[in-house]
Amino acid sequence: MIYLDYAATTPVAREVADIMYQVLTEQFGNPSSQYRIGLEMKKQMELWRKTVADALDCDPGRLFFTSCGTEGDNWAITAALWHNRRLGRHIVTTAVEHSAVLEPCRWLERQGYELTVLSPDSQGNLTAEQVLEAVRPDTALVSMMLVNNELGNLYPIADIARGLAAKNPQTLLHTDAVQGFLKVPCSARNLGADFITLSAHKIGGPKGVGALYISPRVKLPKPLLAGGGQEGGLRSGTEATAQIAGFSKAVELRCDGLAEKLRHMELLKAYAVERLASIPDLKILSTGGAPHILPVSLEGWPSQNIVNDLGSQDIFISAGSACHRGKPSHVVAALGLPKKVAGGAVRLSFGPETTTAEIDACADALRVHHDTRMPML
Repeated sequence: MIYLDYAATTPVAREVADIMYQVLTEQFGNPSSQYRIGLEMKKQMELWRKTVADALDCDPGRLFFTSCGTEGDNWAITAALWHNRRLGRHIVTTAVEHSAVLEPCRWLERQGYELTVLSPDSQGNLTAEQVLEAVRPDTALVSMMLVNNELGNLYPIADIARGLAAKNPQTLLHTDAVQGFLKVPCSARNLGADFITLSAHKIGGPKGVGALYISPRVKLPKPLLAGGGQEGGLRSGTEATAQIAGFSKAVELRCDGLAEKLRHMELLKAYAVERLASIPDLKILSTGGAPHILPVSLEGWPSQNIVNDLGSQDIFISAGSACHRGKPSHVVAALGLPKKVAGGAVRLSFGPETTTAEIDACADALRVHHDTRMPML
């Protein structure tokens, strides 16, 4: 099997699975219980929280565990709008956000909020100036991702945060950092965002757990769930201790030799660009700023046919975000590309385990697909 879809999800290391099994079978106490095994688990939870918070360079007390990135994005948006409910009902976001941001923003627009959606250039680039020009005195929230999950573009969150502080300091800033955490520089202190969303399964952790950072200037943030008072009273419900343990272990493993891992992915991406360049009709859609995502288009050859053909050979790439489920990508559509270019868009994404031999096999399969399959009319 050749897996080149690390932006969709990642394999879990044995060490991650082992700690999760241990928590499920031996350290299974409820952190809210007041007897010994519950109190021990409560202490362990805070150690796991600190591991993730240290990697994000934030105060552990400002990091709250969630069930996934989508939950974190939705919570950040609603909490920001509640916080700024007296400031205004204007939201600024982009046309290339994950659906976990775009869909709640569109729902809010139907409820009476005003939504400004910024379009990128043909390579997916957006500038801080574009964002700041759209900000008004009544802008309650700006939501912009750190790394685009389909293009790999790195967006200027720190510049936007500085610009907001000068133009409209009450406006809150949210960034979905699911594809950026431990793949590009991602420090809460340096980014300056008020909300930062993370997800474990993009960095070798289990599915079903993520985290949301909420900055100190968000006073009394709106709880996501009311109930027993877990997660500082902001997200009630018994904590998913095994998943949180796995998240922490995945962060620990990723941080071990992180610079070398990132350099490896950066070199793989450069190698992939070189290998794919020889295929007729293949275009690189964006070189981006992230080391692990490479979007390309086999112009004229439908992307789902490409994915299906390579999948039948146990080579796994995607036609965009896994959340699209075969539907056309709104991210690629936002680039305004010619129909045949947009129709042939696929994404390769890498992990620390990816090899040049896997890149070679994928490039060879794409070349054969080009040479033997019929292009679209």
